Amino acid sequence: MNVALQQAWTVEKFFAWAERQEGRYEFDGEQPVAMTGGTNSHSIIMSNLNLALGVRLRGTQCRLLGPDAGVATIGNAIRYPDGLVTCTKQIKDARTIEGVVIAFEIVSPTSVHTDHTLKVAEYAAVPSIRRYVIIEAAAPGLLVLHRRDGKDPWTALALSAGDVLKLPEVGIAIPVAEIYEGLELIEPSE
Repeated sequence: MNVALQQAWTVEKFFAWAERQEGRYEFDGEQPVAMTGGTNSHSIIMSNLNLALGVRLRGTQCRLLGPDAGVATIGNAIRYPDGLVTCTKQIKDARTIEGVVIAFEIVSPTSVHTDHTLKVAEYAAVPSIRRYVIIEAAAPGLLVLHRRDGKDPWTALALSAGDVLKLPEVGIAIPVAEIYEGLELIEPSE
């Protein structure tokens, strides 16, 4: 019996394939993974994050990019965080971003496992990433994973609406409530 062997995916094959697709995909190192559309809450949070970071980073060498900016992680995996900050000059036609210092993911019901488990390990494997901010879309709350050095393990910090997200890597701070401005979210009960 003849069985057609499927050729393994490479990063180059993924990029060539992804350019021809209508939807958005990440590459888990083995195959493309569809990225689902977000909710209105997701869009509002992303807009607030773009505004808050954009204003505070203006005039610095750092910039917020995403969600079309790729990050090479473990092996051949390519992830597209909702937002990322880099302070490194980029090559115009590069397919991935160098020198990412902060990655942001907004959690949706379909991305909980990936954002809280897989990407924690993958972003930890990128030495330049010092902070990974997981933003909850259903209720005001952030899980901030941070480290001093790219070889250190993550330290976790949970923030709620009354707290301030400190980003010492780029010298700024953002009130968590500003990220959720315009949303009527229910504060989790204690």
